[in-house]
Amino acid sequence: MIKKTKIIPVFIPHIGCPNECYFCNQKKITGHKSGIDFNAIEKEIQTCYSSMNSNYEIEIAFFGGSFTAIDVSIQLKLLKIAYEYKAHNKINRIRISTRPDAIDDVVLQRLKEYKVDIIEIGVQSMNDEVLTAINRGHTAQDVINASHLIKAYQFMLGHQIMPGLYGSSPSKDIETAKASIALKPNIVRIYPTLIIKDTKLEDLFNEGKYYPLSLKASIELISIIYALYEINEVKVIRVGLQPTDNIRLEGDVLGGPFHPSYRQLIMTHIFSRAIVNLLKKKQLKNIHIKSSRSNINYIVGLNGTGKKYIKQELSIERLSFSEDDNSEGVIVICDDKSSIFINRHEIFEIFYNLRENLDVFKRNSY
Repeated sequence: MIKKTKIIPVFIPHIGCPNECYFCNQKKITGHKSGIDFNAIEKEIQTCYSSMNSNYEIEIAFFGGSFTAIDVSIQLKLLKIAYEYKAHNKINRIRISTRPDAIDDVVLQRLKEYKVDIIEIGVQSMNDEVLTAINRGHTAQDVINASHLIKAYQFMLGHQIMPGLYGSSPSKDIETAKASIALKPNIVRIYPTLIIKDTKLEDLFNEGKYYPLSLKASIELISIIYALYEINEVKVIRVGLQPTDNIRLEGDVLGGPFHPSYRQLIMTHIFSRAIVNLLKKKQLKNIHIKSSRSNINYIVGLNGTGKKYIKQELSIERLSFSEDDNSEGVIVICDDKSSIFINRHEIFEIFYNLRENLDVFKRNSY
């Protein structure tokens, strides 16, 4: 049985980034406003570690500021803390996140020495005009170079992309996903752009120069991007910012497609549309769907939205579900006479092939 992973997060203040990207206020996003307190970090790691057990693989992950762009002496202190846990077989992996233009051979040799396993880079967009428009400070070529180097040094590569940025468009966002996939990342995080307090994006929004994606439009777009990564065997490990005391619509999020259950909205959209397309010509009246608990939750959706959509679109009289956690991801759709077997990969393929003529593509820019 594959063990689940537990993360021990270490949030680094915004001290490594040389740029003030238009979308970014790392102090708001991470909720950490002060400098680095190494004693507090060690204590927090130990507290988290003590609460975990051997049923999980454990990972120390450095989030927030661009790790490899901060002062080397600070990097080394942080890396030594994590290295001690890994050297004594207390944890399984070490993860860092950084900018693509803060990666080179010297940096990667240092990370290799301290047994780092995963490097995530903030791609944001693969369109140079968009990167310039948001004051990102690097180019798409920097992403390409960094990705190749990280893979050459045999680290696990992660990409982070931000659909909905100022100066971008739905078609540019999908091209970013395709360009990212071509670099063969192992994992990806998809962060739809939000307007955070005290950012340049807030100013542009207030001036009427930036129009973020609505929740509905973002679900259409991000579902396509999510499916595109999945059918190309890149694991999507997060969709949307993690809700915190600050990251919420009543807090520091001023606009954009924020929802505390954003991933479920995306998955329900994908699963329900794919199932309707699969069954629309079969004229079934009574359907029973059996699969794992997570798949069933995605199909049913928050407040039953997925179930309602399927019933309405197919004019079904009775739609029922049962959980089978031994299904290994297979979804079984039964009526009185026959059964259809479909796996998650096929669900994503069916959905991706439905992407034409969506309202979101009527927008030329944000």
